[in-house]
Amino acid sequence: MGKIQYQSTTDRVKVWLDGDGATLNIQFNNPERHNALSVDMWEAVTPLLAQAELDSDIRLVVFSGAGEKAFVSGADISQFEDMRAAKEAVTRYEMMAEQALMGIYNFSKPTLACIRGYCIGGGVNVAMSCDIRIASDDAVFSIPAARLGLGYRYSALKNLVDLVGPAVAKDLFFTARRIDAQEANRVGLITRVASVDGLAELLSEYKQALAANAPITVCAGKSIIREILKPSPEIDHEHCRTLIKNCFESEDYAEGRRAFMEKRKPVFRGK
Repeated sequence: MGKIQYQSTTDRVKVWLDGDGATLNIQFNNPERHNALSVDMWEAVTPLLAQAELDSDIRLVVFSGAGEKAFVSGADISQFEDMRAAKEAVTRYEMMAEQALMGIYNFSKPTLACIRGYCIGGGVNVAMSCDIRIASDDAVFSIPAARLGLGYRYSALKNLVDLVGPAVAKDLFFTARRIDAQEANRVGLITRVASVDGLAELLSEYKQALAANAPITVCAGKSIIREILKPSPEIDHEHCRTLIKNCFESEDYAEGRRAFMEKRKPVFRGK
């Protein structure tokens, strides 16, 4: 099978592979609206992830926002006025957003949100659906649902509680206040903070690490952590045991042992 060719269904989402083919970059490209998410932008995410799921070369998917002002500033509500009926428009938007967010959350390989500037509402949802969140020190975070009177989906609130705990989740959600990158890092909403000039270097660190490390082990870890977050009766312990067994039976494990004995860097192939 030939190399997968990635193409977005809209100009408002850019997609490209890094030179080594190990990282797929998905960038929200609506800078005149601070990368506010429209239906066509949500719709573009799901097929790209479906392709990446089948691409054995992909070790990491990175989400970012175009320009210097925002990661994602929320929903592009201007489009609702142009659709046939506002109620239908909101329903369709919510459906597409949920499908895309669950696609990110359920993606079997690591995902990373690289955040600069505004990360508001739907932007926070995208970031929380990713495994890793890094940000520049000019990033600003807010969940403004309570100021808009809109309903907030269960999956998004669960992700928030899982990340920051119920007390901080209530604080951020009830007040709709804005927090800076340092506070976001302190409460656990994001993983690491860099200067604006240092964000690219920090991102490169993650890309290199994920390209070098054993993908079977990494993906098994991601899946097992997801089981850990489930209520105790729902945890699939047999699935976890199978994932661990697959690691030990892989060619990558044999390569890792050889490389350790030979005092060299391993070359993992995901087999």
